[in-house]
Amino acid sequence: MKRLLAIGEALIDFIPNTTDSKLKDVEGFSRQVGGAPCNVACTATKLGGNAEMITQLGDDAFGDLIVETIETIGVQTSYLKRTHEANTALAFVSLTKDGERDFSFYRKPSADMLFSEEDVTNIEVTNKDILHFCSVDLVESPMKKAHKALIDKVKSAGGTIVFDPNVRLPLWDSEADCKNAIHEFLSLANIIKISDEELTFVTGEENEKQAIQWLFQGDVEVVIYTKGPDGAVLYFKDGTIIEQQGIKVKAIDTTGAGDAFIGALISRLLTSDSTNAVIQLKEEGQAILNFSNYVAAMVTTKYGAIDSLPNLEEVNAALNK
Repeated sequence: MKRLLAIGEALIDFIPNTTDSKLKDVEGFSRQVGGAPCNVACTATKLGGNAEMITQLGDDAFGDLIVETIETIGVQTSYLKRTHEANTALAFVSLTKDGERDFSFYRKPSADMLFSEEDVTNIEVTNKDILHFCSVDLVESPMKKAHKALIDKVKSAGGTIVFDPNVRLPLWDSEADCKNAIHEFLSLANIIKISDEELTFVTGEENEKQAIQWLFQGDVEVVIYTKGPDGAVLYFKDGTIIEQQGIKVKAIDTTGAGDAFIGALISRLLTSDSTNAVIQLKEEGQAILNFSNYVAAMVTTKYGAIDSLPNLEEVNAALNK
């Protein structure tokens, strides 16, 4: 069976009860399970895929909530560890009127950062596995080494590696540190997902076409370029381009929309009989992008990331309207 291995942070997002306020002025929050890899695993699972969450949580109430939430959805937690050495990560979010966000993170260090390469030793991988990771947990820590160890395992097994930089500058000592970490890992992936807001920062290129081409380094075969409500584009190393327009909705919270997009796309790879993700994206790219755009758009119409995820029946109903 095909399986998603999502490695990285799982945390609690504190979403404000009011919008259009600076974070310091927000008086009340509601808690939501989040963290980009966790969001992706939950999305892929809810849409019919099989996913494992690979991380470490504090032995605390917030860790309990995360485990309970993702196991209820169906995400596997065989490789999820708990520790007394640090607490589960927290993120406080403020929202503008159009749903855009500002973050403040509490993780110095958090439990996920202490997950080590030794913790990857017992993870069995096959050529059917898809590994997904982001840049948040690529700060200098044991977790960064765990990423490298698991990437090596998946590469050796012939699996597929998906990297979403998912830039969160408040977590880094400097912009240069963030960019250097992304560059260090980018060429190890087979598929890169990047947003229009991140493209110039990651590549250093102002010209969109040149920036996209810059990303084709090392093992990169596909670049998934997302443009929010303006849709998404698949760029292939051989020059093939597949575009799909976006879905216009009234967004109230964009938290997790990018994660929902890539989670939905990975779910299509997991539930297909195709044995090659790149070939499948080339053959079914239009339909896969349309499906993923719908999922991402639907998520923005509700608050929170995981709580706002639609199920497969809801997405198919929207597609068939």
